[in-house]
Amino acid sequence: MQIGEAAERVGLSIRTLRHYEEVGIVRPSARSDGGFRLYTADDLARLALVKPMKPLGFTLEQMRELLSLLDVLDGTGADPAAVADARERLAAYREIVATRVRALRAQLGVAEEFARSLERHSS
Repeated sequence: MQIGEAAERVGLSIRTLRHYEEVGIVRPSARSDGGFRLYTADDLARLALVKPMKPLGFTLEQMRELLSLLDVLDGTGADPAAVADARERLAAYREIVATRVRALRAQLGVAEEFARSLERHSS
């Protein structure tokens, strides 16, 4: 599928998909004879994996690294030492995500309390 449909399906802008291609995050699998970017189901799955990373504060470099780690773990015949290293580094990313989720929950609690406070004042 072309970039517009891919962007719509994953809920990202065309500009974001182009940027991700430019910086090496997710590249389309092919190009049409006319030069249009063509995305596969695997490309969409990769974009869907990347999508929540930005709101969680991941840098482009961290996105690239995390995708690289997942590629090592999903690959077959990878060097056992590389797999062990990827698992260890992935565990560190899991902890980063858990910490950010806790912070977001705390922030949501503050926002909900503020909303209740405003509601009490308007009654």
